[in-house]
Amino acid sequence: MCPDAVKREQEASPPACETKVRVLSRGTLLMYISGDCRMGSVMPSPEDVHRQILSQQGIKDISFDTTNLKGWDSGFLTFLINIFDFCKRNSITAEKTGLPQGVQKLLTLVSAVPERTGARREHVRPPVLERLGQYVLDFKKSNHEVLDFIGDAFLAFRRLLRGRAQYRRSDFFVILQECGSQAVPIVSLISVLVGLILAFVGAIQLRMFGAQIYVADLVGIAMVRVMGAIMTGIIMAGRTGAAFAAQLGTMQVNEEIDALKTMGISPMEFLVLPRMLALMLMMPLLCLYADLMGILGGLIVGVSMLDLNFMEYFMETKRAVGLNNLWIGLFQSMVFGVLVALSGCLRGIQCGRSASAVGKATTSAVVTGIVSIIVATAIITLMCEVLGI
Repeated sequence: MCPDAVKREQEASPPACETKVRVLSRGTLLMYISGDCRMGSVMPSPEDVHRQILSQQGIKDISFDTTNLKGWDSGFLTFLINIFDFCKRNSITAEKTGLPQGVQKLLTLVSAVPERTGARREHVRPPVLERLGQYVLDFKKSNHEVLDFIGDAFLAFRRLLRGRAQYRRSDFFVILQECGSQAVPIVSLISVLVGLILAFVGAIQLRMFGAQIYVADLVGIAMVRVMGAIMTGIIMAGRTGAAFAAQLGTMQVNEEIDALKTMGISPMEFLVLPRMLALMLMMPLLCLYADLMGILGGLIVGVSMLDLNFMEYFMETKRAVGLNNLWIGLFQSMVFGVLVALSGCLRGIQCGRSASAVGKATTSAVVTGIVSIIVATAIITLMCEVLGI
């Protein structure tokens, strides 16, 4: 590289910020600061400066010489604040007289109002009993909110039966379409796969005893009585329940629900009731469709793996599946529809006033819906066992 190019490169890149220390007298240290002390240049490490100061024994005062300082900015100010804090912790007096006037004024401004004692909020983990009590109180409050919401939903449904509920019929049909026909593809896929899995697992065991035909019984009863309703409910909880929570949560953030209350319109009737009705009506239909798709999945395994005849599989399924199983599955699906709708709308109404709160409400709606479906399944199964159905 030619000398002119080297010179131009040196002029383009200013010298790095450097510090040197020299002992003036006993207990007094002079720190020379030179170069370009801006954020774009190489700044000295505060730890190296600390070691330079501590290497001199018995230092009580530090002064500065910035005659060769080429430039400075907030990075240099931060560097000096670190040094001043270090000197304060080690009982060393740092003089500001040798620094540029602007730096002195900014340092004076920084130290003009000291931090108030106790201003920083320190996280103190409360005792175990206190945390347990807070959990109990939060659980009690949550139960009260859930019971209030269910009570308001019941009152809104009673007003609907009397023909006095305030909601738009067009919104109801739009929600009906979203809950019904638009959910058919995902319900078809999941139901066929569940039927395939049930049939495949059953075929492995039943083929050992030459009872392959009973795969039709296994798949038919399982899908019609329980699995069709459960899988449809879980799908709708993740798809429609989350959508309900996101819609109402966004309306809560935009204060649209407050506007409805101001106009004297009940959000429970205008927003929750059409969603609950749509899901309650469409869930049994989707459950019937899921049952059919699950039996079709079992049929595919029976015909392809077990060498069963189509009519043979169909007649065995017809013989095994009774109306009791069908009605139990449809009843469960209707209950699941109400639970999913209530879970999504409840979490949406409880949503906070921020974008992150909408995400939390959506997640909580899915979790609440799935948990409520599992609990309701256990209760209904126990009731059927007691009643002998």
